[in-house]
Amino acid sequence: MELRFLEIFCKVVELKSFSKAASALFLTQPTISSHIKALEDEAGIQLLDRLGRNVLPTKAGELLYKYAKEIVILKYNAAQALNQFAGNTKGSLIIGGSTIPGEYILPEYIGRFKDAHPEIAITLKIGDSQNIIDMLIDGAVEAAVAGSKTDDKNIECREFLKDELVLVASKKHFRDMKKQINIKDLKDNPIVIREQGSGSRRTFEKALKENGIGIEDLNIAAEVGSTEAVKNSVIAGIGVSFLSKFAVMDETSARILKRISVKDFNITRHFYILTNRSRAVSPICRSFINTLLSSL
Repeated sequence: MELRFLEIFCKVVELKSFSKAASALFLTQPTISSHIKALEDEAGIQLLDRLGRNVLPTKAGELLYKYAKEIVILKYNAAQALNQFAGNTKGSLIIGGSTIPGEYILPEYIGRFKDAHPEIAITLKIGDSQNIIDMLIDGAVEAAVAGSKTDDKNIECREFLKDELVLVASKKHFRDMKKQINIKDLKDNPIVIREQGSGSRRTFEKALKENGIGIEDLNIAAEVGSTEAVKNSVIAGIGVSFLSKFAVMDETSARILKRISVKDFNITRHFYILTNRSRAVSPICRSFINTLLSSL
């Protein structure tokens, strides 16, 4: 099978579209179609189903995609290794970050890595922890930093930075709130929380459970889909919230938000560097991970 045909096939499967694949690969749609037909003729079986605007792999296509993706990754890694051997560090890297690492931590490390390797293009994809783990499993990202582990044995998890979830309130709307409260006082204040699937949400619920409190026992004022939305909700006075110390550094320093201590209730967690054991790690990705680990 032609390697180029396999690359095109993978792109069509991933984008679920001939036209999007053509745009991504700088080819015409008829060229994409003819290459896919040639691949199907050689395989002697239909590989893709054309369902309206979407293109989905058949069972045979799913089987081929599993192997074709590995072949494409090996080709990319081989090219990177040769470039590195020749002293030419060029290429690209796609990494993932759950909300806190993606928005508040990884940009600094990416900048540091780019200073040392200006020829490398880095794409950062951000989602909640489960989204990022799914991307890693599917091969959409090569490595990731997330706020929770996974039970998938194919995913290697290495401890990265330590985080703390701190209770914050708007100085404007909660000016009479004490600097320290008891955990039972949490039930008396409206609280804003993250959505299901968030690593922060899981960590928060686990800490509550260890203290005999369920999420349903709280006065939940809002449930929102991003850390920034939580922070802005707190600033607007909708409620208090537990947020990563990394996410509220600027606001607490500027006294827009105030930290509230909860007696005998500390929520700490680690961020983890995640890689997929079933996929070869490229030299560029390995170098980026070393940049992350060098800070520990």
